[in-house]
Amino acid sequence: MYQRIFSEFTASDDTLRVYEVDKLVFSSRKDRLLPLMEYIDRFAPDHRGVVIFDKIIGNAAALLAVKAGGREVFSPLGSELAVKTLEKYGIAYHFTRTAPTIQRADGEDMCPMEKLSIGKEPDEFYREMVAIISKSAAKGS
Repeated sequence: MYQRIFSEFTASDDTLRVYEVDKLVFSSRKDRLLPLMEYIDRFAPDHRGVVIFDKIIGNAAALLAVKAGGREVFSPLGSELAVKTLEKYGIAYHFTRTAPTIQRADGEDMCPMEKLSIGKEPDEFYREMVAIISKSAAKGS
C-alpha cells in the first residue's frame, strides 16, 4: 500500500506527509525540519505509530521521527547515521538511496542539522530545535 503513496509523494511538491494507516494526517511544503517540528507540535500527541514520508531523512529527521511516534519512514534519500538511529528505535525505513551523511546544498560539508544531531537523543535534539526556532523567530520580529 505504501509504495503507491511513496510514488505519489516523490512526484509531488510536498516535503513531508504523515499517515495514520492509510489516512493522511499532515502534509507540508515547507523546507528542512520545519514540517516535522510543526507536525510534532500540532499532531503527534494525538497520533502514534504513524508512517512518515520525507524528501530527505538525515539523523536529525530520524530523531524527530522518533519524537513524532513514527513506526515507518520512507524517503528518496537517507543517511547512514539515520539508519543507525531508526534501527536503535525500531523504526522501519525505506530509502531509495543511502549516503554516509546528508550534505549542505553546496556539497562542501555536512548539513548543519546532521552535524548538530550527532550523539543526541530524540528529546534532547527536539529541545535544541525548539530553541533554534525560537531564537530565529525572535530575530525576525
